[in-house]
Amino acid sequence: MTTQPQHESPPRVGDYTLLTRLGEGGMGIVHLARNADGRRVALKVLRPHIVGDEEARARLAREVDTLTRVRSPWIAEFLDADPWADVPYVVTRYVPGLSLHDHVVEEGPVRERDLMWLAGCLAEGVAAVHHAGVLHRDIKPSNVLMEGRTPILIDFGLARVADDPRLTQAGWLLGTPGYLAPEILYGDDATPAADVHAWAATVAYGATGRPPYGRGPSMAIMDRARRGEHDLAGIEGPLAAVLDASLDPDPLARPSLAELLAWLRPHSTQPDAPLVPPPVEGHLVDDDDFTLPVALANGGSVAPLALSEPRTAETVSEPRPVTRMLTTPVAPGPAPPPAPPTIAPPAWGQPPPAVEQWEQEWDARLLGHPKVAFAERFRRGAAVACGGLALGAATALAPYLTGAAVVLGVWLLRTGSLAASAGAHRRTTRGTKWYDAPQVAFSTPWHSLRAITGTAVLLLWSLGLALAAALLCYAAALDGAATLFTGGSVLGMALWSGPGASRFRSPLSRVVYPLTSTWRRWLPFCAVLLLLAGVLGLVVVAEGVHWVPASSPPFGI
Repeated sequence: MTTQPQHESPPRVGDYTLLTRLGEGGMGIVHLARNADGRRVALKVLRPHIVGDEEARARLAREVDTLTRVRSPWIAEFLDADPWADVPYVVTRYVPGLSLHDHVVEEGPVRERDLMWLAGCLAEGVAAVHHAGVLHRDIKPSNVLMEGRTPILIDFGLARVADDPRLTQAGWLLGTPGYLAPEILYGDDATPAADVHAWAATVAYGATGRPPYGRGPSMAIMDRARRGEHDLAGIEGPLAAVLDASLDPDPLARPSLAELLAWLRPHSTQPDAPLVPPPVEGHLVDDDDFTLPVALANGGSVAPLALSEPRTAETVSEPRPVTRMLTTPVAPGPAPPPAPPTIAPPAWGQPPPAVEQWEQEWDARLLGHPKVAFAERFRRGAAVACGGLALGAATALAPYLTGAAVVLGVWLLRTGSLAASAGAHRRTTRGTKWYDAPQVAFSTPWHSLRAITGTAVLLLWSLGLALAAALLCYAAALDGAATLFTGGSVLGMALWSGPGASRFRSPLSRVVYPLTSTWRRWLPFCAVLLLLAGVLGLVVVAEGVHWVPASSPPFGI
């Protein structure tokens, strides 16, 4: 006979443990994963039709080799990749927050100073990608994650991996209608101006809560983009003129990324930088009009554009190296452009206690509790038994009061557990917010209603066992106090292990489990519980059972 393991091993990809799925797109499936040192990362498993042969894998390897040198606080930089695995994957920094699209849906458009901060940080991220000689080609609200109020650009450079004749012949459109530059729709090659167009469309969505070219069939949206019929109503000041120029159908009429950054930095990422007029009639400068293949073919080098330092010193640390080299060497090719100046990404550091706590809760929910040694399991069981004896003594002393306290305690503990789990799930989905605590407080009444059903099931099951034990005592002709003591003790242990007991047990285990982790802590803890049970028992022997608030026992016992 075979037995099933208590917890199946979580799936793994390479050196990473998959925790949960974060999203899915045309390129692949993104998972929240954890590496060996406990760091959480975003791991994208690429679809087979994206890298289906050795040539495509080699192109992905070259792409990753270039992109691993990008270091910026405004992007979710590459950490690791294996293009030669059975299922290729790419690992990037994990950003715990909603996408800009979902952020706007839930909290409304971005306004005033936050809007300039969004525009400036997003432009810095695009510039960091361009420094590697790579175009993003798919900047859109769903590819921008909000880490608090700071936008983080994701999925940079991978669109070029899918630039394969077999895919375009099959009808693939490399980009998203409404954010794809008009020249791409005409079949022209992408340039940095295409990313400028997508940057402006993304900022416009963040400012208004609607796509700049409207909604509807893809062909209608692309037709509006080709004619330059964008809607910026609701955006005021110079930013409206800058976005209007950046959405021009003619790529040569758009401001360059350098001009955009020169205007944006004094209003966002570099408040001490000198003010310059908004670039409403700029054009692309020669040094900015390149793609990596053209630069390499001409034997040229990529002229780096100075990136900005982050505004707060707390976000600066040493650049993180790539955790592992590619498993198979890439065929030699033209020498890559010189590495651009790097910006140190935000320090990983130790998470705040509250964040660390919900991360541990999330791991426990996804992976199950780790296996505990037999000695510690024994100590936990003995502590629960001692607690049951204490509850039994309290039941023998004052049955009605103890019963009311048990019902109220189980309900409150289940309510708190439900509210805390919902808050942890929200923080995992969209990151920590300043209003997390008030939101938990306001949602508690709803969770208190949810807790009623589970409380009733657990109590009825536990009371049934307690009643069965009491009937055995009655059959053995034990007195009323002994019968109540036995029933109360069984009730306490049944509450710990009954159906739905995890919501009741989880809050108490935060106290019990640390106290039973070592013999040194366990012995005094159990001694206190036994002492309490003994004192209550002596009171029962001396004074008898107190049926408060009633004046006599039920049924004339």
